[in-house]
Amino acid sequence: MIEKYRHPLRFYFYSALIPWSFWLLAAYMSHQANASDHMVVISVLGLAGLCGPMLIAGFLLLKDKALLADVTGRWFNFRASKPVYFMIAIGLMPTSIIVAMAISLLFGHSINQFVISGHATFSSGVFPVWFILVIAPVLEEVAWHSYGTDCLRQKFNVFYTSILFAIYWALWHVPLALIKGYYHSHLVVEGVIYGINFLISIFPFVLLMNWLYYKTNRNILVAVALHLTANVFNEIFATHPDSKIIQTVLLTLLVIYLIIKDRTFFFNQEFTPGLTEVDSKDNNHVSRLV
Repeated sequence: MIEKYRHPLRFYFYSALIPWSFWLLAAYMSHQANASDHMVVISVLGLAGLCGPMLIAGFLLLKDKALLADVTGRWFNFRASKPVYFMIAIGLMPTSIIVAMAISLLFGHSINQFVISGHATFSSGVFPVWFILVIAPVLEEVAWHSYGTDCLRQKFNVFYTSILFAIYWALWHVPLALIKGYYHSHLVVEGVIYGINFLISIFPFVLLMNWLYYKTNRNILVAVALHLTANVFNEIFATHPDSKIIQTVLLTLLVIYLIIKDRTFFFNQEFTPGLTEVDSKDNNHVSRLV
């Protein structure tokens, strides 16, 4: 079925064009003297940009009933997957940020990081911040892991699929840094190093997400869960930005370990029909497609 995801250029071109158009307009308006008078419009433009890739994916999927059936079946294909991967998807990001904050104490950072702050470090216009933190992973992953990832995977192995997407996703976020008050612009204000860390962190995050995605038979919910917990738990605590740098290092080390341990999974070029990936015999994992 994965060979039917045939339009990566079309998908990724419009998935950038639409959000960037909305976000650049929102960025321009957010820096005007009367920006507060147009906050509703700025907020709607921001949300509309998030919806862009999902709408493009929907358009491409609706043109092919077989693709639509494939995506529908991948939301709840739990039976053939090992529960451990779903547990990892839910627990990885909370655990990594807590461990990162604990390590940061060794460098003199405050234990007050562990306090649940109850307020966000950025604004999201007229929408509640927590609404954006929750809805963004859903809107994005409905696009990235209904169509976007597989249309790359049918041409490249998992490693190169992830790296290419990570580069794209990093650039995709750039216009958000221009919208005054948004999370990404707040990173730039905090310091260049924190903005760079955000971009770098995308690479191990995407590799881990796609590892879980293909290990669970291309389950879309597992990608949503990882993305959602990353958003919520990286914001719920009074986390110092330096701890997020430590988290990036921890996730990178985990990715390196997985690649060494499961090299065939990441670098096997062929996608065998009826199988997600054929892992190395030593790992003894073979997953069936739904």
